[in-house]
Amino acid sequence: MVRRARLFSRKGDLIRVGSTTPTIWLASAGLVATAVSFGPARMGFGLFLPTFREAFGLSSTQAGLIASFGFLAFLAALPLTAWLGGRVGQRLPVVLGALSATVGFVAVATASGVTGLTAGVALAGASAGFCWAPFNDSAERVVPEAARPGTLSAVSTGTTLGVAAAAALFLGVTFGAFDWRIAWGVFAVVGLVAALLAGWGVPGGRRRAMADGSRQPRLFRREVAPLYGAAFCFGASNAVYLAFAADHVVASGGLPGLPDSAAAAVIFLGYGICGIVGLATGRIEARLGLVPLLAAIFAAFAASLVLVALAPGAWASVLISAGLHGAAVMTISAVLAFWSLRLFPGRGSLGFTAALVGVAVGSVVGPTIAGTLADTHGLTTALLVSTTAPLAVTLAVTGRLLWRRS
Repeated sequence: MVRRARLFSRKGDLIRVGSTTPTIWLASAGLVATAVSFGPARMGFGLFLPTFREAFGLSSTQAGLIASFGFLAFLAALPLTAWLGGRVGQRLPVVLGALSATVGFVAVATASGVTGLTAGVALAGASAGFCWAPFNDSAERVVPEAARPGTLSAVSTGTTLGVAAAAALFLGVTFGAFDWRIAWGVFAVVGLVAALLAGWGVPGGRRRAMADGSRQPRLFRREVAPLYGAAFCFGASNAVYLAFAADHVVASGGLPGLPDSAAAAVIFLGYGICGIVGLATGRIEARLGLVPLLAAIFAAFAASLVLVALAPGAWASVLISAGLHGAAVMTISAVLAFWSLRLFPGRGSLGFTAALVGVAVGSVVGPTIAGTLADTHGLTTALLVSTTAPLAVTLAVTGRLLWRRS
């Protein structure tokens, strides 16, 4: 048996660990961190919304506002992550994110009213702002260039595991195996595990400055506008789906043969399982190209919203909707990671953080507008109107593709 060596020196420099490579350690830490922060921390509120409605008497407007608080916390954490990364390195933000999720889970599990629920959702939501962007700079430090798209795809696809696990626990709640508060307590335990793994697997210390003195790319320039636009539309589309898709299915009578509340678990299980396709994002992009891949992703977002809006009581419609949305989310997540790395060489985490600000802004705007529309015109209308953002991207990207080929 190979004796286990230390992964990092006291100064944070990378050392090989026996036969386990730094790439594997980083990918593992990232997969677990995103499983927590983008699984139950970011999506748990939407998954458990039917239960929260019953427990706390939430209206659609309140639900939309609580979801927006979670995404506002995500937005607020992003600049702090960039600031910490530049001063102390990438390890601390990821550990803080995992701990923020843990505290948020505990707050939700012990909440006695809407205020406690909102605080817990916000704390958990902040973890998504801490736990993802640092892996871009970490990958530049310890992962060979050819392996970076695959490694970053693995990190982003950790979300699928978190979503599927949360959905499985929710099924247990639905069928009376245990109380929903116990499920959130389990999330808290996993959050602690993520913090420990991040402390072990993410390189410490700041990266060295670029030795050649070359000018670093600016955050705001013409060629990065498509990245930010795609990030905003992703955030808006995904946040609306997470907040209201399961709620719409339940409010419409659920799925035939299942308790109404179990419909949410079915949606998120389909979402998580089909999201595994995100692991192949690097290979798909290499084969198809970035522009056709973006067109397919946002067409899938739009189709998923239309299907769940118009046929919330049909098994086939709901499963296809969940699968399309899960695959689109995991694929665009990986795309944003390696796309920003290409556009911001030497500033991977900062460029990715800027893209995530776009995601966060869309995540705040989307459910706020959709929640207001739901209260005044119904969830069907709210979901259909929410297709505007992904359809706009699909049409813009398709037009660019056709123009290139003409």
